[in-house]
Amino acid sequence: MEMRFSKSNDVLGTINRANPAESSLCTLCRADCKGKCETWLSSMVGRKLLYPRSFGLVTAGANNTCHVGVSYNSLRIQGYAYGSHGLTGNLTNNPDDCIFPNVSLETEFGNKVKTKVSMPMMTGALGSTLIAEKYWDGFAIGGALIGIPVVIGENVVGVDRKSEISSMEEKNGKIISAPELDRRIGTYLRYFDGYGAIIVQLNVEDTRNGVAEYVVDKYGDKCIIELKWGQGAKNIGGEIQVRSLDYALFLKNRGYVVDPDPTLPEVQKGFEQGAIKSFARHSRLGGTNLDSVNRVQEDFMNSVEYLRSIGFERITLKTGSYGMEELAMAIKFSTDAGLDLLTIDGSGGGTGMSPWNMMQSWGVPSINLHAKANEYASILSAKGKTVVDMSFAGGFALEDHIFKALALGAPYTKLICMGRGFMIPGFLGANVEGALHPERRADVNGNWNELPKNVLQQGKTADEIFTGYHALEEKIGKDEMKNVPYSAIAFYTLADKLACGLQQLMAGARKFSLNQITRHEIFSGNRETAQETGIPHCTDVNDESARKILNT
Repeated sequence: MEMRFSKSNDVLGTINRANPAESSLCTLCRADCKGKCETWLSSMVGRKLLYPRSFGLVTAGANNTCHVGVSYNSLRIQGYAYGSHGLTGNLTNNPDDCIFPNVSLETEFGNKVKTKVSMPMMTGALGSTLIAEKYWDGFAIGGALIGIPVVIGENVVGVDRKSEISSMEEKNGKIISAPELDRRIGTYLRYFDGYGAIIVQLNVEDTRNGVAEYVVDKYGDKCIIELKWGQGAKNIGGEIQVRSLDYALFLKNRGYVVDPDPTLPEVQKGFEQGAIKSFARHSRLGGTNLDSVNRVQEDFMNSVEYLRSIGFERITLKTGSYGMEELAMAIKFSTDAGLDLLTIDGSGGGTGMSPWNMMQSWGVPSINLHAKANEYASILSAKGKTVVDMSFAGGFALEDHIFKALALGAPYTKLICMGRGFMIPGFLGANVEGALHPERRADVNGNWNELPKNVLQQGKTADEIFTGYHALEEKIGKDEMKNVPYSAIAFYTLADKLACGLQQLMAGARKFSLNQITRHEIFSGNRETAQETGIPHCTDVNDESARKILNT
């Protein structure tokens, strides 16, 4: 028995540089990679990669014996031979209307204020890592052009050496200026057209620094604020690595935990001698002064009430792969507080520099966590509660992942959150732009001096390389296209592939709008997955109605 993803896929002509994880992405994804995993290649060729290569010369068969263990890859998608549900507008169940391009991917989330989204996806939180800073233009512009939410992660203000934070004596230690945060928000809003949102995340240090107050005072209802309980990559606060003693001292003075301590003489000597080459900056754990569920609830409700009192109309929560008690608290408290979205991140993905063995061994895997989230939400719904809208995160990269996660969490799950999958087009586009335009290489953080063979097979110019180029040009115009980084074009191209693939899966399930997707659209490929998720085994689904047909 083999797992679904191996290092090479002959059908699609894709190759992973390293062993692929459950997501299909390499366990270690490099910004300078020259290809060519499925997500990397899809960022150039788009929806073409939905199909086997070498048409007319080949036949292709799937490996349907790979349902090993409990994972999203052990869920399968149900198809139906009759019916149609969810056609919108003037469309009818006429076969001429029931075609996959007519599947609507628009959705919305929120409590009192609804946020429209063009397709059921959002980015993971992109915070203080160098990757997020260097490739932000591609992520933000790409997300805005697609019409999906983009999340600014924690610590952006705190690690920005150009930001100004007053002393406690002057202005209670609050932000005076935050140029990097302003850049990130402004980049997204420049291309925002009513679909999607820019979400700003808060951790302990951000709360102390007054990030929420700064954002609402400057941007009002243009931003959503997000409270953060944790993530699926680690069970401690966020961290980055720095290679400068001066910068490590700056971060220490900003109030962060820096390891090893750069103020110690022996550490400084070790750095000068080259024995110590870098420092890890860590955030603090939240909730350490809370000792009961009731106190957590009280603190949470007070935080939400305060954020509303200073002007935030939309508030969300991000939680990680803690145990069942914390999951129940997140769903219940978010529902009672009337939050707009709850993102539930399972183990063990990550976009920063989380401790590796921690990523490997801590927390609840995504499928188990998400299955329980649906179960707990259903308990609240049965009591007459309007359950908070949810987003699932933790190892998603392909269109079938999106469909399965939406179905597993239905009807509560409105979005699927993707971290590393959406970062790959940012890397690729920047590398292509830097190779084609050496004068821009430093500005876009390109890693290539010339186009590699895997790219030259697609073309020699941007409009030849990226299949989404011309559709995007039609959307924004030729003049504006000159201002769009190639990383955003690659993002747009990948999103088109994911959208088309999702439309095809939904059409096969006879569901032509997202609100029609239910848990009946998936079944389990093995008995163990059925037991853990509550999703019946494939041969048990509709078995009773099948027997009625036979006995009629």
